[in-house]
Amino acid sequence: MKETEKPSQRNSSMALERLRIIVNQLTVEGAEQLPTERELSETIGVGRRAVRRALEVLETEGKIWRRQGAGTFIGSEPAHPEKQFVALNEESNMLEVMEVRLQLEPVLARLAALRANPADIAAMREIAGRVGKADDLDGRELWDSALHRAIARAANNTLFLALFDVVDRVRQDAAWRHVREALRTSDAMALYKSQHVDIIRAIENRDPVSAEKAMRGHLLALQQRLLYQSAPEVSDAPGA
Repeated sequence: MKETEKPSQRNSSMALERLRIIVNQLTVEGAEQLPTERELSETIGVGRRAVRRALEVLETEGKIWRRQGAGTFIGSEPAHPEKQFVALNEESNMLEVMEVRLQLEPVLARLAALRANPADIAAMREIAGRVGKADDLDGRELWDSALHRAIARAANNTLFLALFDVVDRVRQDAAWRHVREALRTSDAMALYKSQHVDIIRAIENRDPVSAEKAMRGHLLALQQRLLYQSAPEVSDAPGA
């Protein structure tokens, strides 16, 4: 049966005003979900159509979010990780990635020098050897990323590791593959191999200052090659 409403029940403005109060009260109480539309309609004394219209306004304002079949929730809709990564890939570029890596990874190397255990260091050496033996771009990227992550993991800080994973995932975006490939000449790979050895040695020697310095030098070398060789390509990358 089609729902009928009296003129007084279709007062969306009144519904919106009352819903703002209800949302504020529930927020103070720590509640996460609003009552159903029927319950809100009965509580406020307006029709469900007026409630729906008021909820649409609150949703547009970011005060609530709705999921079909689950209900109406207070606050902004939780971000979806996959959507976040897509947005980052589209809006960022390789130069931004390098700026963030320069702020993050030297600190991770310093912490790794203080906290890495023998198994961590053995893993770093094993992975570094695989970087040198890889004979194709995919293999080199795979093991190079694994080495830097092994250092990040050895820092023994969950939040830092999560940040590293976000940056590393953006760095590996397929749109920038040709940029990364241009940076991996034979001379460059020899330099990177030597720098990896220096970083691992400093970590093994429990020398946080040298570990941080070695990692920063490694990343600065990457950044310099990126600026010198690949600036035109970077400008073509998504979001540049």
